[in-house]
Amino acid sequence: MKYVGAHVSASGGVENAPLNAAELGATAFAFFTKNQRRWEAKPLTEESIGAFKDNCRRLGFSPQQILPHDSYLINLGHPEQEALAKSRAAFLDELQRCQQLGLSLLNFHPGSHLNKISIDDCLARIAESINIALAQTKGITAVIENTAGQGSNLGYRFEHLAAIIDRVEDKSRVGVCLDTCHTFVAGYDLRTAASCEQVFAEFERIVGFDYLRAMHLNGSKAEFASKKDRHHSLLDGHLGVAVFEFIMQDERFNDIPMVLETIDSSIWRDEIAMLKRWQHREASVDQ
Repeated sequence: MKYVGAHVSASGGVENAPLNAAELGATAFAFFTKNQRRWEAKPLTEESIGAFKDNCRRLGFSPQQILPHDSYLINLGHPEQEALAKSRAAFLDELQRCQQLGLSLLNFHPGSHLNKISIDDCLARIAESINIALAQTKGITAVIENTAGQGSNLGYRFEHLAAIIDRVEDKSRVGVCLDTCHTFVAGYDLRTAASCEQVFAEFERIVGFDYLRAMHLNGSKAEFASKKDRHHSLLDGHLGVAVFEFIMQDERFNDIPMVLETIDSSIWRDEIAMLKRWQHREASVDQ
């Protein structure tokens, strides 16, 4: 089963996120459980939690179809102890909010070394941060999103993801979300079915599909290997559609939330419908 949707608004309360997803014809969705650009947030109310669970149940969204995303401010590999502690506390709060909502996944960006510590030291801090948070929660899988490699952000190489996972103590509660735009601009060519085969074979060898918990399906405004994080609509930009056809027809991507973060929300319904059609048609011939 393919679960496809978009990162929808939770404005007015988290209980509105499944409603907004259903209006798009989605079978998956992502959302923020709090304002993603602020450290503090009001606790979720029992009324809001109950309404969220009721709406998900009524509309057919199970936890495996839902991909909450944490705050953009969090840096689990921060080189400075005070800022690291603040990020770790915020990450724990995000996991606890997911736990309250009855969810099973939390998507996050791994972290940045800010040119103050080595890559390996930063990766070790990220893994330590995950271990600390998982030890204080139950039932939530920490889902590491690969990055574009912009600035000092880590996670743009499959080796980075593998190094973090290797240091996580409870490997049953860690996974990966692959973003097609990020993967492409980080230097993994996804423009043809043949190159997709090579890239995902490399992912299997280095990380393993057992750890794949989600996908972000995005086109790219930026060029190949540019390390610029610039999303585009599926039919526009430098990436092309071969990777989306490939993913929709490959069973290794079944039973996980696959979420649009493309730039024009007015065509999300059309993009979701298009992805569903690609699941049932013959893939384009490579040029």
